[in-house]
Amino acid sequence: MADDTVGSHRSLPGSPHFDARGRAVMVDVGGKPETERVAVARGAITLSTEAFAAVTSGTAAKGDVLGVARIAGIGGAKRTSDLIPLCHPLLLTSVEVRFRLDEPRVEVETVVVCTGPTGVEMEALCAVGAALLTIYDMTKAYGRGHIISDIRLVSKSGGRSGHFRREGEQPWLESKTR
Repeated sequence: MADDTVGSHRSLPGSPHFDARGRAVMVDVGGKPETERVAVARGAITLSTEAFAAVTSGTAAKGDVLGVARIAGIGGAKRTSDLIPLCHPLLLTSVEVRFRLDEPRVEVETVVVCTGPTGVEMEALCAVGAALLTIYDMTKAYGRGHIISDIRLVSKSGGRSGHFRREGEQPWLESKTR
């Protein structure tokens, strides 16, 4: 049996998630400067007419769907390193979860901020996913044909790679924190 403790555990240049032997490793961010990192992600869920009406009127049998989805999104951002094996646990300074209602779609936008040596893109994406899955869970009594779609990174700033903004994305109202 091969000894996994032998050999370099440093990542290869250009392949930060693999070591010299091709094994998956957590990226070493120890030497990276701490900078403010901000990521914005979005996604949507298309609901049945009945489910959308229950969400918007606040009459869903399971309660305040958007309120619970907001809390789930915040929790999803905070627990990203528990879900994605090679993500670093981060000390987040802010997580916002916002909604846009455009019948029959509920759109979710998350804004995640931290100051640290690595970005928060995965945290923003996990927050969107958790919020959307919560909406699905809380409205499935109205039908299970809801469609979760379009989860994507909209923008990110901070770090060595600088700023990214997805072409064609229009900003929502400015964040309270940024």
